[in-house]
Amino acid sequence: MVKQTLFAGIPDVLDEQKYAHGGNVRRLAETAGCLPEEILDFSANVNPLGPPPWLGQVVGQALQSVDAYPDPDCYDLLMAASELYKVWPTQVIAGNGASELLFAIAGMGQHRQAIIPSPTYVDYARACKAHRLPIVEAGMTEDFQVDFPAMASLLTTPSVVFLCNPNNPTGTTISPADLREVATMFPQSRFVVDESFGEFMPEDTDRLIRNRPSNVITVLSLTKFYAIPGIRLGLAFGDPDVILRLKQRLPAWSVNLLAQKVGERCLRDKQYAAVTREETGLLRENLASGLRHIPGIKVMPGVANYLLCRMDRIGQDATGLQQRLLKEHHISIRLCGNYTGLDNNWFRVAVRDKDDNEQLIRAMEAVSGTARGPVVKRARKTPALMIQGTSSNAGKSVLAAAFCRIMLQDGYSVAPFKAQNMSLNSFVTDQGGEMGRAQVTQAMACRLKPDVRMNPVLLKPGSDTGSQVIVMGQPVGHMAVREYVEYKPRAWEAVKTAYDSLANEHDIIVLEGAGSPAEVNLKHHDIVNMAMARFANARVLLTGDIDRGGVFASMVGTMHLLTPMERDLVEGFLINRFRGDASLLDPAFGQMFEHTGKPVMGTIPYIHSLGLPEEDSVSFKEGFRPEHTSFPDDECVEIVVLDLPRISNFNDIDPLHAEPDVKIRVVSDARDVGTPDAIIIPGSKSTVPDMKTLKGTGMAAVLRELANDGHRTRIVGICGGFQMLGQTVDDPYGLESETTRVEGFGLLPVQTSLLPDKTLTRTWGVHSGSGHPVHGYEIHHGQTTPLADDLRVALRDNAGEPLGYMRADGRVVGSYLHGLFDADEFRRWFINQLRMDKGLSPLDGVQVTFDLEDALDNLASVVREAVCMDKVYKALGFSGCCNQASLFYRMGG
Repeated sequence: MVKQTLFAGIPDVLDEQKYAHGGNVRRLAETAGCLPEEILDFSANVNPLGPPPWLGQVVGQALQSVDAYPDPDCYDLLMAASELYKVWPTQVIAGNGASELLFAIAGMGQHRQAIIPSPTYVDYARACKAHRLPIVEAGMTEDFQVDFPAMASLLTTPSVVFLCNPNNPTGTTISPADLREVATMFPQSRFVVDESFGEFMPEDTDRLIRNRPSNVITVLSLTKFYAIPGIRLGLAFGDPDVILRLKQRLPAWSVNLLAQKVGERCLRDKQYAAVTREETGLLRENLASGLRHIPGIKVMPGVANYLLCRMDRIGQDATGLQQRLLKEHHISIRLCGNYTGLDNNWFRVAVRDKDDNEQLIRAMEAVSGTARGPVVKRARKTPALMIQGTSSNAGKSVLAAAFCRIMLQDGYSVAPFKAQNMSLNSFVTDQGGEMGRAQVTQAMACRLKPDVRMNPVLLKPGSDTGSQVIVMGQPVGHMAVREYVEYKPRAWEAVKTAYDSLANEHDIIVLEGAGSPAEVNLKHHDIVNMAMARFANARVLLTGDIDRGGVFASMVGTMHLLTPMERDLVEGFLINRFRGDASLLDPAFGQMFEHTGKPVMGTIPYIHSLGLPEEDSVSFKEGFRPEHTSFPDDECVEIVVLDLPRISNFNDIDPLHAEPDVKIRVVSDARDVGTPDAIIIPGSKSTVPDMKTLKGTGMAAVLRELANDGHRTRIVGICGGFQMLGQTVDDPYGLESETTRVEGFGLLPVQTSLLPDKTLTRTWGVHSGSGHPVHGYEIHHGQTTPLADDLRVALRDNAGEPLGYMRADGRVVGSYLHGLFDADEFRRWFINQLRMDKGLSPLDGVQVTFDLEDALDNLASVVREAVCMDKVYKALGFSGCCNQASLFYRMGG
């Protein structure tokens, strides 16, 4: 059946409904009464995988040339197209989207009418109308196939025929062989094949790009397949004379610089294209299957990234479905009543990702009233806030602890999580599992016991190229970098299981990233930054340390290196460690928003005397820890801590930092040791290599001299430091050295054997000399035994077993107990011994209680003042934080 409609001219007012498109999110949001970003848009058909991951980088590079006119010939873009589709460069032209090319083709003249088999894309008629080209709308067969035999009588008049393959909105395809035959039979007509969705078809599909008759023009849209509708770009393929005529009809510089650069890269990215075809096909079939299970919905087969559906319930059309989906669920579908040959019984839905498609299915079940039994809503992920940084040591751990405590204060059950932590600063849980100390502090902020699920993967570097890998608290082996990359899929499964288990028990999860999410050499096997954010459906706050400089450049640069999908996860920025008047930063904030579209959510001041454990050894090695001394220098004791190359568990020193009469120096050069009141040799991940380093730098000789009877310096070795103090360290299994036996410093008559099995235990005991209780944990591979009968036991555990030894005069002590100085009474006793050695009077009673509660509350207070928590809670899906607990803390309760 053929329906002919003649347009004598352009009316003053175009029929807006006739030529309406999907994807007008602003107008949809106005109708739904919500924000545009809250609309789940199934009305526009864009690649569900999102833009290629390299898009931001290419755009950023292109912007460097934005001050020059774009290439009017689009040379590089057309060369990429000719290479991919195996055509001569003279046979292809680029336009500002496929629509521009279609309008130009409609205006080429030479033909008396346009034939448009319908239903089909509405802009074909619009383009013809703009050029006063009469339109003949030819109907399709019942199964939406182009009826070429019925079209033959129309083609006796020279015509331009617009064909959509795959058809929009039906998803059906035409037979290239049939078209070639018809085009050959009617050489005076021109056939325009719009393959805007053709890239979604299987790669081996017969296309009309290369093998086409001379009177066929094929048009492609790159915006749909590559998910870049905001960057308009289309291609047309035809004979050289046709392409030349088209070029003459297009304005100069029709394709801008960004579109040319992005398009060139798109056409060369074969992997993205292959993955898109495979995954879109699976998503389409799963969506179709889900929709077909809804009574009253008929789903047509299709090969593109959309599905045509029909409401088959008596007395109802799709209008009510569309309105209820939009207003009740903020989901938009495309009504098809403005397509010739269809009515409002028909609607089209785009294929989106798995979760979105599932949400559409559940919402349609709800509004159609045909769900069998109660409507089961899709399980929602536990609200999650993630703190990522532009670099290491940007303050992620501390800020995560701050948000943990704030949300706890506001009445929520909150838990911390870091998928993978690389640190030598670890802790042993009550169950004997090893985890990062940073997550222990965060657990304390939540008033939870440390749980290895909070840090399921811990890497403890033993060299520049390898680490001990600890999964769910237990070591699984030493791995070089490449070995661990191969192991990561297994680690990722452990991470996901741990997260889901932890998230099911709490209201909110506060996640911490690692390093930077924009490390392009690591992103392809990331399990801790954006991959984790996607899995947790977390809102990300990107943090930068302004005290170190370059924070704005690093934040903008980080955002440009993220993929569009990753940028969508970023809620805003946190400026950390600012000194001065924060209002001075306002102009920079405006530029940040212009460059990234994301706001600064808070400016956190530099917090002096934070009183919390450091995340890693960076601050320890650089001497950033502030002292809390309130005594004159000559009334303080001086403690030197040796900076080991592979130092671990340096937080053992934290309680001493808080004492008012203690000054601490971190020393790596033997010449800087001097004659302190005490020297502490901390733990080491690799005792033998670090011991050799200390010998080579002369540090061992200095220690031996200070340990002589003529000096008052006391020497304390903890864990690896304890092993170094002995006579020998045996390594029969080659864990740390190729040498079976290495001489120690000879300051304690003990010997150590390094064993494959690792000791991981929480420990309570008593200090022999003072009688004060001590507590902590043990993490070591070695077993240490005494070699002299007169060697004294320095500490015993509650079972009476030795925890460490000391020389008879008590001036050299070694122990495996991490956390030795956490016990307030013992710590004060130790410091008083140093005071008396120096001729100072001891201080009565405990001076400082080593308790992080006050420090965490202070941290939370500072961050709450600097960050708008209402915006944070809104980002997490909460209406606000103004419950009783929050008001209590806001009012200073």
